Amino acid sequence: MDMHGKVALVTGGSSGIGKATALAFAQRGVKVVIASRGQEKGEAVVAEIKALGGDARWIQTDVSQADQVEALVRGTIEAYGRLDYAFNNGGSGGMGGWIVDIKEADWDATIDGFLKSVWLCMKYELIEMLKQGSGAIVNNSSVDGQRAFPWDPTYSAAKHGVLGLTKSAALQYADKGIRINAVCPGWILTPPIEDMLKRNPESKQGMLQHQPIGRLGKPEEVAEAVVWLCSDSASLIVGTALAVDGGYLII
Repeated sequence: MDMHGKVALVTGGSSGIGKATALAFAQRGVKVVIASRGQEKGEAVVAEIKALGGDARWIQTDVSQADQVEALVRGTIEAYGRLDYAFNNGGSGGMGGWIVDIKEADWDATIDGFLKSVWLCMKYELIEMLKQGSGAIVNNSSVDGQRAFPWDPTYSAAKHGVLGLTKSAALQYADKGIRINAVCPGWILTPPIEDMLKRNPESKQGMLQHQPIGRLGKPEEVAEAVVWLCSDSASLIVGTALAVDGGYLII
């Protein structure tokens, strides 16, 4: 996968899957723009990439806000002159629960944070990629975008929406030199999952019941899938939802 000199944008790039993906791009000679809300963690990832001899910068962004996403993409172009790859990974939401108990504000926060944000990011990324006539976008959905998730139906609805948006956008832009795909991670050992396991170590057994591989995934494993989907090695892959889940969805 020859990616040297290309430019990638990674939202939610300051921790977990986003951080692992930013590092994976940088290790292949890609210049990386990291978007997140927290400055300290974002700049720490930039420093880590630079220590490896890479080129990166951080731009503070709330991906649910159109003006901030537009500024993020504009800042990427101002810094590096182009945009070749994008991983739309950043997101946040409100409380889940039973349908009758979900508050409208929590519904709006989840849909804005996990679905509207992907639309906004693609909108402004595509504007630049169309100028180049090339590009690759990967959106982060979830196994919960392909199955029922009764503990948080709003999150599941948002992640199902990401897949519908991915497939529809892929059809719109496939003949314009831009490939759009999604990844669907299962249980991955990200900071929120690590915190959950510290609070309730017994919950790990419940997680492992879903993953025939017998372990939780690593952020780096999802990152490798994202980088591959962006690369020319995946040149015929369009509109797919790639499960990175240790067999979760085949049960």
